[in-house]
Amino acid sequence: MGNVNYQIVPFPKLRRLMTDGGWLARQKHLIHGLVEMDVTDARRLIREHKMKTGEALSLTAFIMACVARAVDENKTMQAYRTWRERLVIFDDVDVNTLFEVEAGGRRIIRPHILRAVNHKTLRDIHEEIRAFQSKHERGREANFIGWFVRLPALVRRFFLVVLFKNPKLLKEMNGTISLTSVGMFGAGGGWGIPVSNHTLQTTLGGIAVKPMLKNGQLENREFLCLTISVDHDIVDGAPTARFIQRLKELVENCHGIDEFIEKRETQ
Repeated sequence: MGNVNYQIVPFPKLRRLMTDGGWLARQKHLIHGLVEMDVTDARRLIREHKMKTGEALSLTAFIMACVARAVDENKTMQAYRTWRERLVIFDDVDVNTLFEVEAGGRRIIRPHILRAVNHKTLRDIHEEIRAFQSKHERGREANFIGWFVRLPALVRRFFLVVLFKNPKLLKEMNGTISLTSVGMFGAGGGWGIPVSNHTLQTTLGGIAVKPMLKNGQLENREFLCLTISVDHDIVDGAPTARFIQRLKELVENCHGIDEFIEKRETQ
């Protein structure tokens, strides 16, 4: 055999959390909805606002605001089961999300939980995301994970099993829903199929440009590919479909963007 060139590098400790999450997620019965939502008007407003003020509104923040509003109107989408076979349905929508950040000269993924997003404006959400991205080293979640991934696998997984049977503790440690974006890492359309441990996870995919008949005219429109993943043990298909329809209305009606722009202009 000829020479085989390769290198051996350490397995990142942070990946242990992903393997634990995958192990736990195998016990759930997830259903996935692959949907497209027209973000043409929303992206146009975002571009116009940036040209006028230099401020770049986070598309993730906009979608998060829409998701939180839709969940606020249908809170069973963030219900969790207890040891005693009861459901805990939370009032606050705490969104667990992931961000790619710079740390130690390399790009890594760090989690952050935005609390009570259903009671925040789009500007509040946008500014919290930007603040975390600039000061992520101080995040509570990052500090806990840095300690947690150093524990033996058996201890970590026992902790996770206990955690996921205690909804109040789970809310504190993991949020009530999850939102992640994979579309930022590539161009064009496409969906991501997540391994989720939440009752509801929204995964932002790519943006595809497609022709659409609107007001009697054929025009190119921008469609965001979203994956809605739901724990089918807790939420049925009908309420999930209603949630998706409401989310679509909020996104396509640019929920919160006008208020975001008006607040910036009055400052």
